[in-house]
Amino acid sequence: MFYLLFYGGNLHTCSHGESFIRLIKNRFTDHGLYILDEPEAALSPSRQLSLLCFIDELAKEGSQFIIATHSPILISYRDGEIFDLNNNFKLTKYEDTEIYKTYKMYLDNPYDMQRRLFDVDD
Repeated sequence: MFYLLFYGGNLHTCSHGESFIRLIKNRFTDHGLYILDEPEAALSPSRQLSLLCFIDELAKEGSQFIIATHSPILISYRDGEIFDLNNNFKLTKYEDTEIYKTYKMYLDNPYDMQRRLFDVDD
């Protein structure tokens, strides 16, 4: 039963996203190096914002993160650096990322985007 305290309680009693947040709260510490692969997969947008807050707190305490993500929320971190893996790891601005451009285009006018996607003439 020690693992219950170690990981923030019984992770089987909560959702995948909630268990992921508990794991971070209880296992990630200052001065750590954390490599995360698409952590947003388990998280709603509001929980991604929570994760961004945890990342910021830990970074201020000396932790470092390497994150592979498709989340426009996570790549927007103000103190982060974005390396475009599809462009020889080129340092890239947030607004120049493909994920930002795609989400912006869709969110600026979702109905027009859906019209373009669904109403294609054969």
